[in-house]
Amino acid sequence: RTQGRTPNRKVTDYYPVRRSSRKSKSELETEERRKIDELITSGKEEGMKIDYIDGKGRGVIATKHFNRGEFVVEYHGDLIEITDAKKREAVYAQDPSTGCYMYYFQYLSKTYCVDATKETDRLGRLINHSKCGNCQTKLHDIDGVPHLILIASRDIKAGEELLYDYGDRSKASIAAHPWLKH
Repeated sequence: RTQGRTPNRKVTDYYPVRRSSRKSKSELETEERRKIDELITSGKEEGMKIDYIDGKGRGVIATKHFNRGEFVVEYHGDLIEITDAKKREAVYAQDPSTGCYMYYFQYLSKTYCVDATKETDRLGRLINHSKCGNCQTKLHDIDGVPHLILIASRDIKAGEELLYDYGDRSKASIAAHPWLKH
C-alpha cells in the first residue's frame, strides 16, 4: 500500500527544536534578590569611596557607574524597635559631638529604626542628604528581617557624590540643620 510513498515527516525531523535561552521576569527578579541578599550578608561595598565634601564633611563618591534601579549599599546599623530608638536618641542628644544616624521606617505595621550612629567602616551611614538625590531607600527582606538599602534612582556616573533625601521636613530639624532645605 505505501510502496513508493514516503511517510509524512515533521519539520522537527529535519531541524532541531530551538528553545529560548532568555530568562523569565520572575527568574531575573529571583537572581537579583539573591545577589542583593549576598551583598548584604557579606557586607561587600564596592564602587564607592569616602571623600571630604566642602560644607558637608565626609561623603561618599561613586567610583563606578551604577544603573538606575541597581543596589548601591545597605544603610547598616543596629535594627531596633521604636521604644529603644527613642531612648538611644535621648542619650545621643546629651553629647552634641556624637551625631545621630538613626533612620526610622515602617515594616509590617511596626516602626523600626536602623541606628548607624556607631562609627564603622560601612559607607551607607555617610551618604549625604539632597532633596534631589541620586539614590532612594528601599526595604529588602531577608528571612523576615528588614534591611534598609539604597538603590540608584537614576544612572549614576563614576565621580558623582551619592545622595538621598532624608525626608525630614520638621521646623526643628531644619532650624538645627539648614542643609535639609536643599
